[in-house]
Amino acid sequence: MAINKNAMNNLFRGLISGYGASKLGGGCVGTVVVFIIIWLLLGQCN
Repeated sequence: MAINKNAMNNLFRGLISGYGASKLGGGCVGTVVVFIIIWLLLGQCN
């Protein structure tokens, strides 16, 4: 079973975004907002 490149990129984007959100997010809503911001920023860096 081959894993395509886009799925791997999304996996790493999610891991990096989750780690950054856990470190920078202040509360529940803040963590979600930081996760979304990091996810979008990493999507721009193709």
